[in-house]
Amino acid sequence: MQNTIFKFQQLLDENATYLPTIDKTVLEAKNPDKWSKKEILGHLVDSAVHNLVRFTEINYLEKPYHHRPYSQNDLVNLNQYQTMDINELAQIWLLLNKQIIRVFKNADEKALDYQIIMNDESVIDLKFLMTDYVEHLEYHILQIKA
Repeated sequence: MQNTIFKFQQLLDENATYLPTIDKTVLEAKNPDKWSKKEILGHLVDSAVHNLVRFTEINYLEKPYHHRPYSQNDLVNLNQYQTMDINELAQIWLLLNKQIIRVFKNADEKALDYQIIMNDESVIDLKFLMTDYVEHLEYHILQIKA
């Protein structure tokens, strides 16, 4: 987990001040049926909100934990990330992820093995979910930077 936490912290450190400096026209440019770079960052906020709940709930809810999906497109539209101030959006993203890092750093070794049942009935563990979260974050940050 230490490598995952280190990578996660690097992603935050490298991008927290960079994201608000991206030109507004670049951030808000849209193609049909695709999110703008600003909306991708909003999606990362939604992902942080939902995963923070998952990363904490698994510790006290009945095991195995059942993964609950969320409607990504609806949340991006309902939260109106496209019209949001980029500085506020970047701050929300950063602060939520700082809290997730705290949770990662304090995760009990036993908890990393807690099982999670996905919607397709496949089973993963908390360690996989945490690692996958950081990979998902990196993937979308690279999209924003492209």
